[in-house]
Amino acid sequence: MGGKDILKSVSDSSSDEFYTPFPGEYNIGKTKYIIVAGSVMSGVGKGIFASSLAKLLQYAGLKVSPIKIDGYLNQDAGTLNPFRHGEVFVLDDGMECDMDLGSYERFLDKDLCRENYLTAGIIFNRILKRERAGNYLGRDVQFIPHVTGEIKGILRKLAIKQKADVVLVEIGGTIGDFENAYVIEAMRQLIYEEGKDNVCFINLCYIIEPSSLGEQKSKPSQLGLERLRGLGIQPDFMICRAENQVSDSIREKISVYSNVSLKNVIGLPNTSTVYEAPLLIKELKVDEKVMKLLNLHRLFSRFKQRKQLLQWTEFVEQYKSTQKKINIAIAGKYTGLNDSYASILKALEHAATFNDARVNIKYIETTKIEDKEIDVEEAMRDVHGLIIPGGFGKRGAEGKIACVKFARENNLPFLGLCYGMQMAVIEFMRNVCGMMDANSTELEPDTGYPVIDILPEQKKIEGLGGNMRLGGQDVKIKEGTKAYRLYGQDAIRLRFRHRYEVNPKYIELLEKNGMVFSGKAPKYNIMQILEIPNKRFFMATQAHPEFNSRPLKPEPMFDGFIKSILK
Repeated sequence: MGGKDILKSVSDSSSDEFYTPFPGEYNIGKTKYIIVAGSVMSGVGKGIFASSLAKLLQYAGLKVSPIKIDGYLNQDAGTLNPFRHGEVFVLDDGMECDMDLGSYERFLDKDLCRENYLTAGIIFNRILKRERAGNYLGRDVQFIPHVTGEIKGILRKLAIKQKADVVLVEIGGTIGDFENAYVIEAMRQLIYEEGKDNVCFINLCYIIEPSSLGEQKSKPSQLGLERLRGLGIQPDFMICRAENQVSDSIREKISVYSNVSLKNVIGLPNTSTVYEAPLLIKELKVDEKVMKLLNLHRLFSRFKQRKQLLQWTEFVEQYKSTQKKINIAIAGKYTGLNDSYASILKALEHAATFNDARVNIKYIETTKIEDKEIDVEEAMRDVHGLIIPGGFGKRGAEGKIACVKFARENNLPFLGLCYGMQMAVIEFMRNVCGMMDANSTELEPDTGYPVIDILPEQKKIEGLGGNMRLGGQDVKIKEGTKAYRLYGQDAIRLRFRHRYEVNPKYIELLEKNGMVFSGKAPKYNIMQILEIPNKRFFMATQAHPEFNSRPLKPEPMFDGFIKSILK
């Protein structure tokens, strides 16, 4: 019995107990659902697995719409510390979200939107607004049925809006977390209402292998399974993540304990690169097994998938075989966590692989340069290129400016991103234009030369996170510049996340001394790309071009940066 049939069988007097929203044009069975959740620990690789599976289904001719559900109460990821949560990924429509959305975009080569991301804060905000408006007809608003119903309704609306064959749901956190228990309950209800043939539940567990024992252990995974089954979920597949190949005995234990057929208990060891994951998942036929379970094999084109996988396979083989190595420094203040700069690392991988090279990253903690703990020349030893990434606040800023100065004076290829562009402008203003007190009003509100400032239109907007230029913006490219040669056109679109801009008051002075603003906003005097023509490569942008990079389509600015190093 399907969800609508269930509701029809309930008497009118009690039907409000079953808040199960079905949009008017929604048909059960037209869209299938794949749910991916993790147990044992976070960081088990749910996002990469889900992205890889989505890629294989996309290559086979299916339209896949991913959605990530996070349990925190923030409205978005914009105010989260990169040390705690990794980078904030920005969608073209301005949504600040979890870095897993970056994985989906890169793997699917597809721009996502705010409907593809959901937090507890978004869910509760919607419900409370509806309650204040009296939309629940006097009912006491509860987790069940209203919170779970809201989640199901969001998934069904996503299916309709994006005309998805498959909605792939990734549940953040770990099975057993308080913050995602109601999401798991919503998925249990979804399976019940949609019917078992229309929903596939995949649990990723982690198989530990303590070095002191020298063998794999399945007990933590069994305990995670116990929690999952206690919440009413019987998984269809168990994906066993591990450092090494999972042994048959471990798979057998997991199979017996989970009631999942042994052929659907699949070991997934680490790969040399995340881009190899789709190929391994294909080799294990996970995609075909999932499609068979969901009765989608009639839409599944092995021929189309095989043909499209060829280019992906070539990319992976080139990445693995290249011998040429270059050292690139990332000078920032979140260097203690690689995920803080995830999209930059991926954009460098894409561009370097395209140019038959491999990148070694050297992290430079700029607060140490600022505090004289390390010398900038020592920090830059054996470095072939420098990136100053995005960021906020005063800490480490002077260290970044010192790094930019070294790159400019020593003709070291330089790429500044967002905050990195602001640091480049300050450095140039001080050391080339002679205005030694030049600064940003973010760093020094009373500076005599506010070369970086909040523009008047930004000052009118109140609230942290609300007064930024966010998301995709058009950029007008000046002909005859390096930017024009890289992009090959006079109009492009990049993504932004910033409050402060180059102060128009000082643009003439900067240009007079040799700085070229090669990209600007079409309708406003907002500088978006700069370059110094007489350098090997000295470019900076107020945007985050790393968000637009794809494995098979390197972002032009990163591609130019890598090429300049190799030359």
